[in-house]
Amino acid sequence: MLDIAFIRSHRDQVALAAEQKKVVVDIDLLLTKDAERVLLMKEVEELRSLKNDLNELIQKAANEGEKAEIIAKGKEIKGKLDEREAAYVLVKDAYTALMLLIPNIVSPDTPIGPDESGNQVLRQVGMLRTFDFQPKEHWELGKALGLIDTEKAAAVSGARFAYLKGDLALLQFALVQYTLGVLTHEETLKGIIEKAKLSVPSTPFIPVVPPVFVRPEVMAKMARLEPKEERYHIPSDDLYLVGSAEHTLGPIHMGETLAEKELPIRYVGYSTAFRREAGSYGKDMKGILRLHQFDKLEMESFTLPEQAVAEQDFIVAIQEHLLQGLEIPYQVVAICTGDMGKPDVRQVDIECFLPGQGKYRETHTSDLMGDYQARRLETRVKRTNGETEFVHMNDATAFAVGRAIIAIMENYQQADGSIQIPKVLQVYMGKTVIQVKA
Repeated sequence: MLDIAFIRSHRDQVALAAEQKKVVVDIDLLLTKDAERVLLMKEVEELRSLKNDLNELIQKAANEGEKAEIIAKGKEIKGKLDEREAAYVLVKDAYTALMLLIPNIVSPDTPIGPDESGNQVLRQVGMLRTFDFQPKEHWELGKALGLIDTEKAAAVSGARFAYLKGDLALLQFALVQYTLGVLTHEETLKGIIEKAKLSVPSTPFIPVVPPVFVRPEVMAKMARLEPKEERYHIPSDDLYLVGSAEHTLGPIHMGETLAEKELPIRYVGYSTAFRREAGSYGKDMKGILRLHQFDKLEMESFTLPEQAVAEQDFIVAIQEHLLQGLEIPYQVVAICTGDMGKPDVRQVDIECFLPGQGKYRETHTSDLMGDYQARRLETRVKRTNGETEFVHMNDATAFAVGRAIIAIMENYQQADGSIQIPKVLQVYMGKTVIQVKA
């Protein structure tokens, strides 16, 4: 969430951000509740202080008559205190509910737009392959090779599930090994930093296999609980299944104060993710592009406020390095106000070209959150000068594995239906091509 002091002094800017992100929230009502909250808290504190003073006076009473008089006064004060405390709780709950609706302020370089039509392509990288045959979509290739089975998965689990078999299962873990090799190797990261002309530390990422269950209150602190209809909920335990490793990587330092010398702290998490895709009825029903269950490699970093934007630029540079290693053409897109997430300060997506579909599709996202999540999570940094403030957080896709597999399949397909394996993955696969069965 935002700092209430910032909202008080930047009311119009906050209202504009809400309008641009299409978030309905009454800023004036929030400020009214804030004023009521502050006033009631002051009254409660004064009554508590008075009550404590009376308790001390009872001990010093000269006689029973004076003592009875003080006790009677104490009962009166207690009645007022109970009433004020109850009023404070109601106002604070209303205030908190409104605060949780307030979106983050966007960066100055974020495009202004109503929806995805306002997104801006920053650059296109890689040559689109010219085919001397009609390229197929990944689901056609996977079915013909016997490597993707959505029909049996539908019978077993329902729509939007898939069996990934044989060489595609091996390809998944080849991608994991390739990615971890880049993110945990400091010299490789130094090269990425130099190429991107950035000034950030080359601290390697720490690999993590995080939990896939998360408490609702923690999901809310991550500003990812809504829309609930997109989440899988286990009522018996009141737990949610994560929609990304980010959802349990972000809270890894919840309630902690980190030392300035420790930052940046970077993690790469691998987990299965779950999304109901409630808002995507009828979209991408074939293949593995949009599933209820999928696997992701996600980056999460904790930085000093002044390093946060450069950190996001570094993360995008890593995403580009990984895709350039696979030799897959892509475009980098600045996401506009009307299409970006509520907690984002700045969002950058990468879209890979899929020859079978003949268009670019989103495969990566990078979200700069500022201190929006850290404020809720109470994750702070203690500066060397002794001052304490909230850390800034970034999260981003290293690979949504299924979508990376799709991009490889469609870009590396051959006329006979076989699929060449990118050179950087061949060492992990032990082969150069996924062959058509004789």
